[in-house]
Amino acid sequence: MNGQVVPAPSPVPAAESGSAVQLPPPDHAGVVTRLLAAAVDAVVVVIVTALLDLAAAGARFLWSPVNFRWPRPETTVTVVVLLLVAVVYLAVAWALTGRSYGSRLMGLRVLSSRNQLLGWTRSILRALMSVLWPVGLLWCGISRTRLSFADVLLRTVVVYDTQPYVRVRDGEPPRSPQSAS
Repeated sequence: MNGQVVPAPSPVPAAESGSAVQLPPPDHAGVVTRLLAAAVDAVVVVIVTALLDLAAAGARFLWSPVNFRWPRPETTVTVVVLLLVAVVYLAVAWALTGRSYGSRLMGLRVLSSRNQLLGWTRSILRALMSVLWPVGLLWCGISRTRLSFADVLLRTVVVYDTQPYVRVRDGEPPRSPQSAS
């Protein structure tokens, strides 16, 4: 896994063979938990966008305080900036740690189907799909495997993971929440 950050492993020694027993993969997150995490992330995106607007207004004021007027961007510009901030926020969070702030609060992590971090390409594609077609998240509410539309297309999973960030050696799976004792 080349030193990627994933949940802490918990190898259980086998009784007779002396080798580690492979633990089951972590449980896939349900629709309610994922919707709550998405709501928190939406609030974060709005706050970040508002701070960017304040920074732009401050720069405009510093440049020309006499002629300053509060910026009034068009609705389309506001929507595009909100969507762009959301895509960048989610892509960076998923590529670097596998979790956004909302995911962290809800104890979730976005991983590949092999329980590894997504990488930049898949993170950007998943962020685009999640932002441009958020209704795809509801698919995990009727899917037996709890996969959203983006998960199915990009071969990703959202798992329950409340473990701190640690480095995992090659070949060790992430620990299941049920095995944490």
